[in-house]
Amino acid sequence: MARKRKGRDISGWLVVDKPAGLTSTAVVNKVRWAMDARKAGHAGTLDPEATGVLAVALGEATKTVPYVTDALKAYSFVIRFGQATNTDDAEGEVIATSDQRPEDAEITQALGAFIGDIMQVPPQFSAVKIDGERAYKRARDGEDLELAARPLWVEELLLVDRPDADHAVLEMTCGKGGYVRSIARDLGAALGCHAHVRSLRRLWSGPFEVADVLTLDQIEAGAKTPDLDAFLLPLEAGLHDLPELRCTPEGATRLRNGNPGMVLASDVEYGDEAWASLDGKPVAVGVYKSGMLHPNRVFNLE
Repeated sequence: MARKRKGRDISGWLVVDKPAGLTSTAVVNKVRWAMDARKAGHAGTLDPEATGVLAVALGEATKTVPYVTDALKAYSFVIRFGQATNTDDAEGEVIATSDQRPEDAEITQALGAFIGDIMQVPPQFSAVKIDGERAYKRARDGEDLELAARPLWVEELLLVDRPDADHAVLEMTCGKGGYVRSIARDLGAALGCHAHVRSLRRLWSGPFEVADVLTLDQIEAGAKTPDLDAFLLPLEAGLHDLPELRCTPEGATRLRNGNPGMVLASDVEYGDEAWASLDGKPVAVGVYKSGMLHPNRVFNLE
């Protein structure tokens, strides 16, 4: 019989200001330890050297992770012109250089090609899987990979500052699966000067913003104390983009057993995804059909 993981049955979201130099998984492990939580996960990986909003789900909130992962996210990043690297960021080896530097107007004009529905080739040093193996592992072994382009929705991409000829500060809002490093690489190619990401910060992720974050120092200082619990956001924060439906006690019982349950009338359309609540507590997420919610995720909250 599998051993039961130790820790508290605590559910909700803790939003962390991820520091540079740590993996997203390391941050999750730190939060799980500090909260003494039985289960934890995150909604969207940040590269080790990236900083900013990392939303960590605890307990039953891990069931809502896909809804945050699929939501829009915003980034601020600095591009270094004149150098291409094998990782498309400052951690890699310089593989090409150029003396050419673009004017601001050239950058702004080139950004138009990266807005809307685009196709993007992930960096060779990325977590994309090739035949079941992470691309970065094969790239570290010296393999020259040919990764397939993937669709990406870019809501907005702006030039917000130009500190000097070598650097530009951009802000991007995009959908799931976007690689900022690929944007920098491809922008440099479009401008004929090479480029890579110098630094990267996530400004917000779905409903979670920089205003919500705690630093790792704050988390460590409040570890294993009720003080840290006060910063926990509710499970339903991860369902921000879905409509809420109220259900009857009888409907809640059916939903908790994995069966369709009756929900109160609303303007949700047939076939829409929604979440049901009883007395303010989330019960399930599912598909709405003719007054019933057909659950695909059920929450086991005390």
